[in-house]
Amino acid sequence: MSASPDQIVPLSASRSRGLAGRVRVPGDKSISHRSMIFGLLSVGETTVEGLLEGADVLATAEACRKLGATIERVGEGAWRIRGVGVGGLLSPESALDFGNAGTGARLMMGVVAGHGITASFDGDASLRKRPMMRVLTPLLRMGAEIVSSAEGGRLPLVLRGAADPVPITYETPVASAQVKSAVLLAGINAPGRTTVIEAEATRDHTERMLAHFGAEVTVTPHGDHGRRIVLQGRPELRPSPIVVPADPSSAAFPLVAALIVPGSDIVIEGVMMNPLRIGLITTLKEMGADIVELDRRVEGGEDVADLRVRHSALKGVDVPAERAPSMIDEYPVLAVAAAFASGETRMNGLDELRVKESDRLAAVAAGLAANGVDHRIEGNDLIVAGTERAKGGGLVATHMDHRIAMAFLVMGLASDKPVTVDDTGFIATSFPVFVPMMRGLGAEFA
Repeated sequence: MSASPDQIVPLSASRSRGLAGRVRVPGDKSISHRSMIFGLLSVGETTVEGLLEGADVLATAEACRKLGATIERVGEGAWRIRGVGVGGLLSPESALDFGNAGTGARLMMGVVAGHGITASFDGDASLRKRPMMRVLTPLLRMGAEIVSSAEGGRLPLVLRGAADPVPITYETPVASAQVKSAVLLAGINAPGRTTVIEAEATRDHTERMLAHFGAEVTVTPHGDHGRRIVLQGRPELRPSPIVVPADPSSAAFPLVAALIVPGSDIVIEGVMMNPLRIGLITTLKEMGADIVELDRRVEGGEDVADLRVRHSALKGVDVPAERAPSMIDEYPVLAVAAAFASGETRMNGLDELRVKESDRLAAVAAGLAANGVDHRIEGNDLIVAGTERAKGGGLVATHMDHRIAMAFLVMGLASDKPVTVDDTGFIATSFPVFVPMMRGLGAEFA
């Protein structure tokens, strides 16, 4: 059984023998959120297979219900959504409570902003601390209004959407798929063309899903690393089946565990290999990781592969800042891998980590310090001095952050002394079966 996010459940991980077996991690979180939203915005029935049934996605599903969708679970990971279509949303009678789901909240702000309805947004203590103005700023330009909010545009917040949203051209000031997606979702109900320009290409699931549901969307290169996305507004979105591939951000944890625990040899099935999501795999291969792609194929419009991962002697590398958008959620577990590498690993341009579920940069650094790993922060760069082993023995403060909890549990599997995290309850937001799955591979948790 997985813990729920409102339970405080500490857990320790101890040095383990070689991990072995085949696993499939839960469905991709980004696509799971979007499948609910696009089902809402289509007229008719959308079927979803492989949905991530974590707390975050279920919060988005409940928000879609309050906006008019009929949603039912028909089997493990299998769901049916009957939507109301673009322009057909209802004003919700109660607040849209997203719990810990920053993605769900920000994407849904885009949906509401493009419709003439008013909705209240709220979340847990962690989500109430997270910045929302980066998403709201372009939505206000499109005609939405903030009726009320906590200080700095934070939750709880009441947003009044635009009855006639204005299509805009928006150049994102930070590399953020959530900002881009919110603008595009608002632009669905705007006449004419909504354009988003990003200097650094971010995950493109919203663009892919727009096309999958019948919208006219074009993507062209912009500059050295960016993209220009143009959406023709007011399409009639067609219900389309979705098969959710395994989440590469979740696969990162058993993957790194197998690399650092001597004698390990595992296979992770059906992992999404979207080029904008595999920065961690690229980096680990540069470090000398033995990761082999098996049976590369296309499922649900996304490239997937089975990954065979074996224990490897890792070496430190320099991770370029432009790679950050393709692996922003994976830096905590990369820092753990770096602790077991020989030499320094420098992770550049991690400013975005400061505004995740926690200040992840500070939380990672504190976790490394608690377990005797030499490191330093220079500006927004994290440098880890790897020694091919970690002392462990520390207590890690997770700050209600699921990825911090999982990353340091992975560290404990190869450390000299057990590593304890203060709370595993929030792992349920993205990876409800993490603990039993890892135990099934041979992980020592207590």
